[in-house]
Amino acid sequence: MMLENKGIEVKQTEKQKMLAGQPYKAWDDELFAERMRAKSVCHQFNLAEPTQLDTRMDHLRGLLDIQHCAHIEPNFFCDYGYNIHIGKQFYANHNLTILDVCSVSIGDNVMFGPHAMISTATHPIDPIARQTAEYGAPIQIGNNVWLGGNVSVLPGVTIGDNCVIGAGSVVNKSIPANCVAAGNPCKVIKPINVE
Repeated sequence: MMLENKGIEVKQTEKQKMLAGQPYKAWDDELFAERMRAKSVCHQFNLAEPTQLDTRMDHLRGLLDIQHCAHIEPNFFCDYGYNIHIGKQFYANHNLTILDVCSVSIGDNVMFGPHAMISTATHPIDPIARQTAEYGAPIQIGNNVWLGGNVSVLPGVTIGDNCVIGAGSVVNKSIPANCVAAGNPCKVIKPINVE
């Protein structure tokens, strides 16, 4: 990156590259430390007393951007946490994994079935490049969305408002609002008439 009219090159950090969706080195010291912090918080959350719902969720409030009335069942895993933005009235069943190397935006009134996997992270196809770099693309999930159990949402996908994604689906392309979609790869099956 060149500073305008100065001819001075400014080197981006690996974190800046990661957040911009550019190839970056995941084993950078800063990123490694941030992942270890997130893993520690997730560990505390996963081992917290299950009957202490508010106390358990408090572990995640300093890590994730969570709005009012969000509930996540253990176990929960993420890479960084600070890239995850969750709207109001969110519910995730057991074993949610979010690989948040880029932004994950989840709307209001969203439900995830068990074993959902949201991954902004991906790797180069070239085997040599894959040894040293990875990159990501943001994911956006609209309002009033329900992901069935074992749904995988892949990098760069947007799921529109009011959608239902059938259990076991692999969502590798964006899904428009107001529809039921399912399959591997996930495809629109029918519209939902929203009043």
